Amino acid sequence: MTSKTARRRFGALLTVPLALAGVLGATAPAQAAAPAHGTKPTSLTCQGKGIDRTAKVHYRTETFIKAPLRTIWDLQTDVEAWPTWQNPVIPVEMKRLDPGPLREHSRFRWTIPVPPGMPYPPGDVTIVSTVRQLQPGKCLRWTGPLDGPGGMHIDGVHVWNFVKVPGGVLVRTEESHTGPHVDKDVPGSTEMLGQGLEIWLKDLKEAAENR
Repeated sequence: MTSKTARRRFGALLTVPLALAGVLGATAPAQAAAPAHGTKPTSLTCQGKGIDRTAKVHYRTETFIKAPLRTIWDLQTDVEAWPTWQNPVIPVEMKRLDPGPLREHSRFRWTIPVPPGMPYPPGDVTIVSTVRQLQPGKCLRWTGPLDGPGGMHIDGVHVWNFVKVPGGVLVRTEESHTGPHVDKDVPGSTEMLGQGLEIWLKDLKEAAENR
């Protein structure tokens, strides 16, 4: 693997820690339709709250999943089980920091080791996410800082919407990132964020439809 490829893969892993950077096939989730006449689509929200609209780095996408809403919701809210149906390039440890079902104010921690050969100091990247809004079966929003070796820091906001449609569920997601680690290279950061979100949706679709 070239250093450029490794960096892209690790970058995608940082922006969406359980995402697998790579080329998506014909089954890749469809992106949200382009807005007409140059207008921006309305940002996704959960109970009136959305992403950081001032962020230079943000991405929105969606996919149709032919599965019951309950199945999709259960997969998405069982945080510690995410590694069982996602395919990270690098092992990721997920840990809930409170007991019981995912709910408002729930917190969970992602721990990702920096692989050898990367242009970052050795150590772990840690994200502590906090659920800010949650409406069962409808939407989910969490925020959380990413901190890593060498002063790496990203502030992220992630929103999910679940809409029942004939034959299944339309899953929409949108995320924003701020901080010097991403702001200094906006085009590359946006690409990696989008890459990660597309793969997350692809994995969710496959897991739900195969149950």
